[in-house]
Amino acid sequence: MVEHQLAARGLSDQLVLDAVASVPREEFIPTDLVEFAYRDSPLPIAASQTISQPYIVALMTQLAEPKAHHRALDIGTGSGYQAAVLSKLVEAVYSIEIVEPLAERARERLTQLR
Repeated sequence: MVEHQLAARGLSDQLVLDAVASVPREEFIPTDLVEFAYRDSPLPIAASQTISQPYIVALMTQLAEPKAHHRALDIGTGSGYQAAVLSKLVEAVYSIEIVEPLAERARERLTQLR
């Protein structure tokens, strides 16, 4: 996915590409959609929400130019995927979600994945 769908489309920050590659996207989607985990498309999650396509997550991350000493604020946690990617690149990530079931599940998932 990283080589063919992200780098091939002009994303060039190797730290961002490595961060995306290190986060198991299949852990952030419903189990019945695991076969689609590495397609470059959004996928439905709970509460009529979606997980963003990997390209958008990587592009937003690259444009933010994260540094190891930075702290990041992720508004609209959803599945927690963007927060997980950011956590590989910055000192701390603060994430806010108003849909309680999404927030609870993201907290559990992020804790499990460390």
